[in-house]
Amino acid sequence: MTASASINRPVAGALWMLASGLFFVGVNGIVKALGTALPAAEAAFLRYALGLVFLIPMLRPLLRARLTPKVVGIFALRGMMHAVAVILWFFAMARIPIAEVTAINYLAPVGVTIGAALFLGERLAVRRIAAVGVALIGVVIVLRPGLRTVEPGHIAMLGAAVLFAGSYLVAKRLTLVAGAPVIVAMLSIWVTIGLAPFAALAWTAPTLSQVLWLLLTAGFATAGHLCMTQAFRMAPVTVTQPVTFLQLLWATLLGVLFFHEPLDLWVVTGGLLIIAAIAFITWREAVLNRRGVTPPVTATEV
Repeated sequence: MTASASINRPVAGALWMLASGLFFVGVNGIVKALGTALPAAEAAFLRYALGLVFLIPMLRPLLRARLTPKVVGIFALRGMMHAVAVILWFFAMARIPIAEVTAINYLAPVGVTIGAALFLGERLAVRRIAAVGVALIGVVIVLRPGLRTVEPGHIAMLGAAVLFAGSYLVAKRLTLVAGAPVIVAMLSIWVTIGLAPFAALAWTAPTLSQVLWLLLTAGFATAGHLCMTQAFRMAPVTVTQPVTFLQLLWATLLGVLFFHEPLDLWVVTGGLLIIAAIAFITWREAVLNRRGVTPPVTATEV
């Protein structure tokens, strides 16, 4: 599909991205409901291991891919990085409000902007530096250190956001040597491998109910990524990116209505500042005709 064709279908692109966000909110809700019944690493491992069944349609391009040992090593590096990020995300989701996890997760695209300047040679103009500064202020407002206790879940989520950003930067490099199905399949495979030893260290026999819920989580996550891919085909990132910001609204409502979490205006305010920074960075990239450096927030989801 050509770029012009994509621009001509903004409503369809926005709707596909809306569906993607709702699927990912479903992932959040299930993981939150499971809580600490299973260790974070084990829950993450089961989600990815069960999700391997959804890779069957990708087997043909994966088997046809001619990957050098160096490229396989880069895939492995990304998988290990992403695996640790996923463990931290599961840990945080079970311990702090969903809205806080979502707000802090918005920091990942900002981390990509910084990483692209440090490692990929991207120019970090004054405007982008200012946007990064605004995002960091938003994080401080969400965490409010000194005014309340910063819990382990908050620290874990900050670490997850940084590692998700690193994973995306590596993925940007891999797009030069492999297609999207191969990149997605290799991520799932290597994350599963990376999570296995962590899960084995504190393995607890899961119930059938827990396994089925995690299988549903894997299905929701896969559907979310498929909808996001379709959204990108329909419309430019400047159209689809703002729709991802609705996740903060969905997450807040989910926490308030189903998990009796308080409506924290500080978290909403900080999250909106981070969102404003991402929106500005995305807009500037579009104006400068760059090829999507800043990922949509859902791109860093589990």
